[in-house]
Amino acid sequence: MQMIQAYQQEGNRRNRILQHIAFWVSVWLLTSFVYGYEKQPLLVALKSNLMLLPVHMIYFYTLTYLIIPKYLLKRKYVAFFIILCLFVVVIPAITRIIDIFLVEPHINAYLKSFGYNNWEKVQGSKWQRFSNVVYYLNAVKGANFIVWFGVAVKFFKSWYQRHHAALQAELSLLKAQIHPHFLFNTLNNLYALTLNNSPKSPEIVMGLSEILRYMLYECNVESVSLKKDIEMLENFILLERMRYEERLDFNFTKEGDLEGHNIAPLLLLPLVENAFKHGAGEKVGQAWINMELEIKNELLTFKINNSKPEKVATPLIGKNGNIGLENVKKRLELIYPEAHQFKIFDEEELFAIILKIDLSKKGSLQY
Repeated sequence: MQMIQAYQQEGNRRNRILQHIAFWVSVWLLTSFVYGYEKQPLLVALKSNLMLLPVHMIYFYTLTYLIIPKYLLKRKYVAFFIILCLFVVVIPAITRIIDIFLVEPHINAYLKSFGYNNWEKVQGSKWQRFSNVVYYLNAVKGANFIVWFGVAVKFFKSWYQRHHAALQAELSLLKAQIHPHFLFNTLNNLYALTLNNSPKSPEIVMGLSEILRYMLYECNVESVSLKKDIEMLENFILLERMRYEERLDFNFTKEGDLEGHNIAPLLLLPLVENAFKHGAGEKVGQAWINMELEIKNELLTFKINNSKPEKVATPLIGKNGNIGLENVKKRLELIYPEAHQFKIFDEEELFAIILKIDLSKKGSLQY
């Protein structure tokens, strides 16, 4: 395990280095096009801007990894503002010095080779060129635009990673809630059968072990085969029908090809579990549950409706029945944002749910 973690950390470090290299290469190319001097070809501009790139890099890394964490993030605002002002003033001055002693002589030599001897940027003494306000303000604009653009990219990436991690943690928590919720309800059913010394108890235990094996060892992925998830669902239905026998009128129809489609694991189970718990478990006498599953292209439509007890103290989506359904709602919002419809109909004599998912628009969250 430690070797795997070390390998992952090394891979992450390598990716970060490659991302930084790609960023600075992009900055180098961009500045060569945008801030390149007049009358120079691309190769000359590339060489000129390469001379200034180390200053921008030092400015960026000092600001991002030292000044901001040490002062801004620790709420030392006055010290941060003073140091920032110094950098805003000093860094452009350094770039002007590099311009005067390295960049401009290089460009001037190129221009002279073509007979152009009156380039205005090299006219006057070095001090006059350094103290030129227009040239200095251009240096301020160039140096700070590049660095603060990099800072913006850095902090947006950090915000996105924290936001993504928070969503992943929430999604993992929601998924973890399914296991104890399902186990609690199934053990209640098993307990009722053992009280009556039912010969079906061993068969239910074996069926339960298969379902739990699937939940524990095959659902720790972003998506699973739709066909396999439906097979697990049918195993659960079989266990429940053993309990209710002839007292339950159950129908399940499937249309479309389940092969070749993936779905987030255990999304449909709480809906079916809710139907059995409230459609059959709370009803005295004959109960019924109807389920329809349709796959058309990448659109999954799942409809489930069940009978209700003659007298219900609270709605099925209320206090006693909302754990599984609320869990499904939240997971759908995280995994299939803008790609699902989830409707609940709580009528006097029936309770119905219609779920539609565009399986081709699954989000990138993992758990």
